[in-house]
Amino acid sequence: MKTFLSIGEAMVELSQAQGDLWRLGFAGDTLNTAWYARDCLPGDWQVSYLTRLGSDPFSPRMRAFLDENGIDTRFIADDPQCSVGLYAIELQDGERSFAYWRGQSAARHLAADPALLDAAFAAADAIYLSGITLAILPPEYRADLIRRLAEARAAGKPTAFDPNIRPRLWESPDAMRQALMAAAPAASILLPSFDDEAEHFGDASPEDCARRWQAAGAGEVVVKNGGGPIALLLEGPCAMIPVAREKPLDSTGAGDSFNGAYLAARLTGADPEDAVARAHALSLQVIRHPGALRPMSRPGAS
Repeated sequence: MKTFLSIGEAMVELSQAQGDLWRLGFAGDTLNTAWYARDCLPGDWQVSYLTRLGSDPFSPRMRAFLDENGIDTRFIADDPQCSVGLYAIELQDGERSFAYWRGQSAARHLAADPALLDAAFAAADAIYLSGITLAILPPEYRADLIRRLAEARAAGKPTAFDPNIRPRLWESPDAMRQALMAAAPAASILLPSFDDEAEHFGDASPEDCARRWQAAGAGEVVVKNGGGPIALLLEGPCAMIPVAREKPLDSTGAGDSFNGAYLAARLTGADPEDAVARAHALSLQVIRHPGALRPMSRPGAS
């Protein structure tokens, strides 16, 4: 069995249900991608999640939730001094705003155990992480994780990275840009979002964004574009792929679901343009569903 490893922070998610009622769930960008990769990958692939959980009442519930849905938890460590992070989503016309409580999140120490990282990277056949994964780590752990990802790519393993820019998580804008660009050579597949990239790197178009990342050392680059044409850059010309656009009920998790479906398609032999089509089709389903995680079509698949 092959293993897809996703690394990052899983959180308790509160989303508005109706009036003053809130719905409790579990989510987080790299967990969302793992969820949708699990749903899209065939049974000869295992999806593993690497993070750290706390001693609070929600952490064992999160582990059980992942186990019940076919996501392998053997690389999840426990930290008795910390808790799991929490965020709340508010929606206006389908677009989201967030409030976070993550200062004591155990996931900030997810890279503190070299033996666990050694085991996880050795077991993985494909590895995914994000800019949020890097942002929550101390700088020395951040550099170590990038180094490990680069070594995995050099060894021939598919490695994927979504910059997923969240400025408030970083110590400074310069530190953010430097760390994100340092991850480019470690990624055989890079999955940025144009609106964030244009704001923080000044890209004039999705193609400019794709070429900047590839010039920095990334392999294939797929630039998500909020319902606009998606830029796909391998070698040579950059393809602009038109896609259908729909008004979202809830846009939470749309980009993460795209990533999970795209990577699942590429890992199972789909060509890049077909992978884009599959990924966008799934993201359209996700934006019709409240919260980050649409129920799996194959619950408990493993």
